[in-house]
Formats: sequence, C-alpha cells, structure tokens
Amino acid sequence: MHAFYADNFVLPLPPGHRFPMGKYKLLRDRVVNELSEVRMHQAPAASDGELALVHTPAYIDAITHGTLPAPAQRDIGFPWSPGMAERARRSAGATVAAARLALGLGGASQPGGIAANMAGGTHHAYAHKGGGFCVFNDAAIAARLMQAEWARAHRNERKPLQVAVIDLDVHQGNGTASIFAHDPTVFTLSMHGQKNFPFRKEASDLDVELPDGCLDAPYLQALEHALDELARRFEPGLVLFLAGADPFEGDRLGRLALSFDGLEARDRRVFDWAWQRRIPLAFSMAGGYGVNIDDTVQVQMNTCRVALAYWRRWSA
Repeated sequence: MHAFYADNFVLPLPPGHRFPMGKYKLLRDRVVNELSEVRMHQAPAASDGELALVHTPAYIDAITHGTLPAPAQRDIGFPWSPGMAERARRSAGATVAAARLALGLGGASQPGGIAANMAGGTHHAYAHKGGGFCVFNDAAIAARLMQAEWARAHRNERKPLQVAVIDLDVHQGNGTASIFAHDPTVFTLSMHGQKNFPFRKEASDLDVELPDGCLDAPYLQALEHALDELARRFEPGLVLFLAGADPFEGDRLGRLALSFDGLEARDRRVFDWAWQRRIPLAFSMAGGYGVNIDDTVQVQMNTCRVALAYWRRWSA
C-alpha cells in the first residue's frame, strides 16, 4: 500500500499552541516500523493550477505570499510562514497522489485500490478562505483533479467520474459542503457532532448529526444508515475517506465517546463498503486532538492496519 507524508515540512508554531503537529511524525514512524508493506513517499506540492480547481486565485496568492488579512489568518489558526504555505501545498498534493494511485492513473502499473495521505482531511477550507487549522481543501482538490484526469484517460466515456467524500471527522466538513453544494458529480457525506465546531454549518448532501457523548453502538448504527443512504442516492467511482481520530472518547475537541474498538469497526465498515462495490478509496487522517497524543496516533494506526488488510484484497 502506498502512503504519502509531509511531516518533514515544518510549520513553526508558538509555544503552547493547541494543534498537535507532532502526531504526524509519530504516526509515520510507527507505520514504518510496524507495517512493512506500506511504501512511504514524500508528498508532492500541489501546483497553483491544481489549487485553482477549487480555490480562488486571490486566496492562493495570499497564502503563498503571506498577505492574508490578520482576521482571516486567525480563522485558520496558524501563523503565516513560508513553511505553513509549503506544508499546505504538500498536504493537498498527498491526497491527490493517493487518489491517483488508488484509481490507477498517472502511469501506475495497476490500480492499488487503496492509498493514504498520512495527514490531510482539511475540510474546513472554503474556495476563498481557510479555517479551523485548514488552509487548502485537499479532498476537494483531489476530487476535481481526478475527475479531469479520469476524463482524459476515458475519452469515450460520457459519464463523469463520480466522487463520494465520506467525512467521519467529528467536525462537519463545512468547506467541502460549500464547494460542492451545486455539483451533482460529488456527494458529500458528513457525520459529526451536532453541537461541535463549526457552529454555523453548511448543507452537505447528507449530514448526520450526533449528540454529545455518543457511544460506539449508536454511532455505528448511524454510519450503517448513512452508507445505505449513500448507496441509494449515488454511484461513486472514487471514495475519499476522512478517517478522523477525534470522535475518540479521549479527544480534547471531540465531545463524542467512541472507543478504540468502535473507531476500528467504523473504519472496517467504510473500507468494506467500498471493497464490496470495488470502488477505489483514498483516505486521509483528518482531525485528532487526544489528551494523550499517543491515543490519537493509535487510532490512526488502527485505520492504517484496516486499510492494509483491504489493500491486500485488491492486490490478491
């Protein structure tokens, strides 16, 4: 299984900043040491043209050159630096590269079926602004670029590549919902805490709102209903899965109460849903803010283990 990382592109943060930047390197080290079948690649940087499939030229330029107004920069939650801008491009490029490999585009010898971005899931970024630790919307960029590349590779196909974004971060994917609000070729599914950030939510194609303290059983039941609804309403040729670790019971920002086992069952259900339909899937880590950072990394490791098991089925 192929995975893309960008944790070596450092985003300088002030002391005491609440974003756990160290989780990405911890996760990569564990995957390298424990999952020998995962091939790691440094993420490429998304180009201006790729970013512009989703984001406005003025916003791209402001992020690149550090000219975003101070209130807009505060909404993102990171201070601007060249490292911030570069890391944001790499995070988007990682999801693009993973989606391309999952689909078997770009000269890949065979469809991998499943590939990973070891970060990503930056779903609060809108076309014209960022927010909530999200600069560029990696899933939206990957969806639009894969549709373009798939159309070039399948010129005789009249039907466009349809993409499903299955967003299981604990926070609603408001930026993604806004970007694809009028696009029938992309289906946005978001399962999130009803009372959690963002407090002004957008309308996804399917929103599932969960109460504070939601446990494993009702969460998994809600997921089952959501996937059934997705299957009734849409036929994707690619799934982009945001496997947030923040529904975990020990997450500082999550407000739900899923266990390690519950989150692993969640991941198995999503990968199995795609596998049963032979839909290529690219996944990203999305949010995770554990009181204990090792808990966040463990949730993400479990996601990678489940992904690897299903990747083996594709490769068999």
